[in-house]
Amino acid sequence: MTDKNDSLSNPSASGASAQLSARKIERIKRELDSVPALPGCYLWKNAEGEVIYVGKAKQLRARMRQYVNFQDDRAKIPLLVDQIHSFEYLVVDNEHESLVLEKNLIKQHAPFFNADFKDDKSYPFIALTKSDVFPAIKYTRERHRAGTRYFGPFTDSRAARNLVDIARRIVPICASSCADWRRLSRSLERSDGATTASSRPCFDCHVGLGPGACCGRITPEEYAENVKKIARFLDGQHREFVDELSREMAQAAENLEFERAARIKDRIDTINSLTDKQRAVSSHALDADVVGIEREETVAGVHVLMVREGRIVNSNEFVLNRGRDVPDEDLLHMFLLRYYDATTSIPREVVVRNMPEDAEVMGEWLTGKLSSAHGAKVRFVAPKKGERAELVELAEKNAKHTLMRYKVRTNYDDKRINEALMQLESALAMDGPPYRIECFDISTIHGSYTVASMVVFTNGRPDKNQYRRFKIKTPLSEANDFLSMQEVMKRRYAPERMADRRFGSKPDLIILDGGKPQLNAVLQMFGEMGVDDIALAGLAKRDEELFVPWQNAGPVVLPGGSASLYLVKQVRDEAHRFAITFHRELRGKGMTASILDDVAGLGPVRKKALLGHFKSFKRLKEASLDDICAARVVPNEVAEELFAVLRQYNRDVAERATDASGTADGEE
Repeated sequence: MTDKNDSLSNPSASGASAQLSARKIERIKRELDSVPALPGCYLWKNAEGEVIYVGKAKQLRARMRQYVNFQDDRAKIPLLVDQIHSFEYLVVDNEHESLVLEKNLIKQHAPFFNADFKDDKSYPFIALTKSDVFPAIKYTRERHRAGTRYFGPFTDSRAARNLVDIARRIVPICASSCADWRRLSRSLERSDGATTASSRPCFDCHVGLGPGACCGRITPEEYAENVKKIARFLDGQHREFVDELSREMAQAAENLEFERAARIKDRIDTINSLTDKQRAVSSHALDADVVGIEREETVAGVHVLMVREGRIVNSNEFVLNRGRDVPDEDLLHMFLLRYYDATTSIPREVVVRNMPEDAEVMGEWLTGKLSSAHGAKVRFVAPKKGERAELVELAEKNAKHTLMRYKVRTNYDDKRINEALMQLESALAMDGPPYRIECFDISTIHGSYTVASMVVFTNGRPDKNQYRRFKIKTPLSEANDFLSMQEVMKRRYAPERMADRRFGSKPDLIILDGGKPQLNAVLQMFGEMGVDDIALAGLAKRDEELFVPWQNAGPVVLPGGSASLYLVKQVRDEAHRFAITFHRELRGKGMTASILDDVAGLGPVRKKALLGHFKSFKRLKEASLDDICAARVVPNEVAEELFAVLRQYNRDVAERATDASGTADGEE
């Protein structure tokens, strides 16, 4: 922490650090010349030798060069490159192998810059111990073991436990928690698989949850059929299951086995009651996982809807430790790797908002995990309309609530704001945290309708009652943001305004949208006014750099992804929004009034009647000559004059928009 602060306040230390960084990058570039142009995975390491990022590539050399040449525009890249000291790489035969290797390397090293689950606890699964002679079902959080099949993960532990109970009521199967099953398993291990059943049934067998393996009521072959049925049920194949049970019930009734038929009917009713609670989302048997993502700053909520046979049978929610600091495709890629590495419930479709770059390779990997007997393949779908698109919207809505619940549970907003204020205090060498921040922005078009906005953030949050907007009174023949900003500073920080309670207390920090030129203009005005007790910073738009009066060597660069950077950007964006809204409002009113005043024979009464008939100036300027005449508000000759003026006005507006697209301050 000390070294960082010293570099911010000491220009020579900052320059030396920059020279070291440049030499390091040149060294890495030379070393990259020996990297092959083959598919594989690369591992970036820091000075301590720790792996900080793992990625895959079709061509290793080209992909790795993008980092050190800063050709990758992701926000995290400058911070990542600053920490890179060395690298390793592993060559594979194809892109599919690189995907699997990437997944394993991330699991092994848990790199800081790769997205991962925010909550590092183990998620619950439902497991079948298939390596046993009589496999048992269990609820577990254990790491995956060989010889056990896992269903999940579940983020709702209660739902997972309930599903175990429901599955056992539908198809009797032993539970790993049963003492008699454990005794039987130990006995079978000692006797090399020879059945040594007890003569007394266990409690689960008495109540119909167990098939009686402990007392010899079922053979291993018959039990294996029950295990297959349980697996199909946990995979979500409920409809096929009901059809099979219905046939068994009919056969039992035909054989006059009415008690057995009644037990089967109870199982069918249990499945139907479960299905009734599930939301039907498709008219056909859709088998898909629908992924919705909601991002904020450095966290993201992910919600997965598991749709089987056209119904949502389960949903899982996760919080990732990356948000807007990484691109959408990176976040999605890392989540899919982590999620489908853990789950064995592979759908036929994965429905997402935007198609992943490596969708084909990811699909091949999941197809291999699906291992369909019918040769079914897993495909990725990014729908634009229809029921799949509606499902994506539903998943995203739930992801938003996932993130909201996490933030409330962890006091995320309060922690981030406190962290941001402390970081700004340190980076800008302030005497205390900037509890009150005022930010200013100018909006104009060729010097016309020039306005300024003042937004206020109190304790890191927007304080909209304190927002103010200014009409610039200085005569301007063309856009001059510096004169405009000086006028605003003079009006806002004049002694009478500083004493006005309606403007609130004196700010701890003033942020000027526009960088160093705006800062110099305000410093000149403050010098004339005698204001020297308020911290100032000019925010450059392009690189999000802060220019401060006390540092001439260069700007203060807040770390990418830091809480302070996000707060500064939020303040700046809010000032921009507030300024441009006021500018457009004034421009619209001014243009409407002036254009109608230019029409001979159109007085206040007729003007009001015309706008009343067409409801708005927008509809009036789009009206044809016949429409204006049909309104019967003005004589035909006035209507013709009005139509000609409006037509010329529309042409002028189109030309102004074209000319101003590259020069208008604050225009989108």
